Amino acid sequence: MKDTLSNEEIQKIVQQVVKNTLNPDIMDKGTASSTEKETAKNTENRTVAIGTDHGGVDLKEILKQFLTEKGYPVTDCGTHTKDSVDYPDIALDVAERVASGEVWRGVIIDGAGIGSCMAANKVPGVRAAMCYDYATAVNSREHNNANVLTLGAGLIGINLAKQILETWLSTDFGGDRHARRVDKITAIEKRFN
Repeated sequence: MKDTLSNEEIQKIVQQVVKNTLNPDIMDKGTASSTEKETAKNTENRTVAIGTDHGGVDLKEILKQFLTEKGYPVTDCGTHTKDSVDYPDIALDVAERVASGEVWRGVIIDGAGIGSCMAANKVPGVRAAMCYDYATAVNSREHNNANVLTLGAGLIGINLAKQILETWLSTDFGGDRHARRVDKITAIEKRFN
């Protein structure tokens, strides 16, 4: 047995001690969950895809400008007029861009936010959350690592929508026990693919 450790070995030990101190639920000797790996992988591309059906065109345009002002690149998935369109088509477009890694996160708007949430969650790799206040925005990110936000244009006002969006984008995933639970959600998804 050697008497001294290399700098690399010391660094690894220190990193593990810090990790276990900050994240006591993770005592797996360095193995990150698939959810934590996914989160780490998606830190550079901050592009947000945004789409709406005809009921949320005005709100989409306001949130698009809000995102741009906050420094987020935006991909607009439509619609651009108040002519009737089917929300599942828009939800699919946004969700596929998120699932493929083309964009960092997605925002979908329809009348209530419910239908788009259901449609987006059919795409493997998407964890869409319909948020209607500050608490649901925080929870969906911190506990569920949501990567798609759905909003109901008919249910919330502009200022609340901005607060939800800003909170949702700035809230980090909590990891630890939440990562284990999100991994279980992913395992359920994989059973049916």
